[in-house]
Amino acid sequence: MKFRKATEKDIPTIVEMIADDDLGKKRENFQIPLPLEYLNAFKKINADENQELIVVENEALEIIGTLQLSFIQYLTYRGGIRAQIEAVRIKKDKRGLGIGKTMFQWAIIRAKEKNAHLLQLTTDKKRPKAIKFYEDLGFKQSHEGMKLHFT
Repeated sequence: MKFRKATEKDIPTIVEMIADDDLGKKRENFQIPLPLEYLNAFKKINADENQELIVVENEALEIIGTLQLSFIQYLTYRGGIRAQIEAVRIKKDKRGLGIGKTMFQWAIIRAKEKNAHLLQLTTDKKRPKAIKFYEDLGFKQSHEGMKLHFT
C-alpha cells in the first residue's frame, strides 16, 4: 500500500467513500460534478501545514482508503501537539482485509514524526464496530465528547 497526500483529482473518490455508509449518506452530497464546497474545503486543507488529507492506494494505484490528520498546537502538555485523526474510510469492497489497521499504524508513525504527544479521535456512538476496532488498536475512552451543531 502507498500513502500519499491527496490531490484535487482525488476529491470525488474521497467524498464517495465518506458518503458510503448510513451516517455519511445523511450528511454528504456525493454527485458528479462534485459540489464546489468540497473543492473549496480541499483547497483550505491543502494550504494548511497542520492538515494532511491522505489517500491510500493499492498496487494497481486504486484509491482504497482515506484519512485526515490534523496537528493541533496546545499550551497544555508543555506546549505539546495533539494529532487528531478523522474521516477514516475504506472502500466497501476492501473492508475486512486489514487495511484499516495498516492505516492506523501509518497514522501513529506519522503523528510521532510530527512530535505529537498523542493521537486522538472521535467516533459516533452509532458505530459500535468502529469503537471496538479502535479499542482493539489500543485507543481508550478517556473523555466524554460533546458537540453543538449549528445547522
